[in-house]
Amino acid sequence: MSQYLIHPIPMGSKVFDKGMMTYQYGYGEPYTIPIYCWYLEGGDRKVLIDTGELNPIQSEDRQQKIGGRIYTFEEGLAKYGLKPEDIQVVIHTHLHRDHCENDYKCVNAQFFVHQKEIETIRAYHPLDYRYVEDFILEVEQNGQLTLIDHDREILPGIRVVHTPAHTPGGMSVLVETPGGRAVITGFCTIFENLYPPQAIRGMDMEVIPPGTHVNAHEAYDILLKTKALGDYLLPLHEPRFAGLETISGPVPHD
Repeated sequence: MSQYLIHPIPMGSKVFDKGMMTYQYGYGEPYTIPIYCWYLEGGDRKVLIDTGELNPIQSEDRQQKIGGRIYTFEEGLAKYGLKPEDIQVVIHTHLHRDHCENDYKCVNAQFFVHQKEIETIRAYHPLDYRYVEDFILEVEQNGQLTLIDHDREILPGIRVVHTPAHTPGGMSVLVETPGGRAVITGFCTIFENLYPPQAIRGMDMEVIPPGTHVNAHEAYDILLKTKALGDYLLPLHEPRFAGLETISGPVPHD
């Protein structure tokens, strides 16, 4: 089976209340998250998970808060000798705009998206304003979309699992690495969601649902299920990855 090195590339950031990540916890605490594009190095295809923001703010303040440099799409790929047209496969965790704004640049890529995300982006609820269909129109019109309706292997060593905690069509990506099976979560979380502090565990809560979710109770159960899918977890917006060049095994979460 193929094994991959995972390169988390910060391609944007957001500043908001921490409670946007951690449901019923951390409200009122200012928090900055990185927005990643994940390059999977290995196998015989050039693979990305998500494509990040189109015009990220690259301020010193933002970069200091996440602990790493913020790149444009082109800058981030160039670190690995790549251009957008070199990308052959893009797997989307979901279709909130900050995860797909550079899709149109990947003119030679096959995109894997859950069917429910396409349905949702075309008729989203006003509460979930993060969907912007314009960012996927070109790849859709070009016939580059492959819709997923069941858990499946994408490439040897890369598998997707439907985990609709954050959005109806959210998919977590299971990646075989030298240090075991990594799970890049299909929902917007940080380490505290999956490994809560004692104050939360003391209330008999094993995880914290995402601050933005489809259903809080179901999201809680999905996070528990996801924790059992691999050897280690990579929450989608965890800041400590911003300073890492490569992930090939478990990252300390304490």
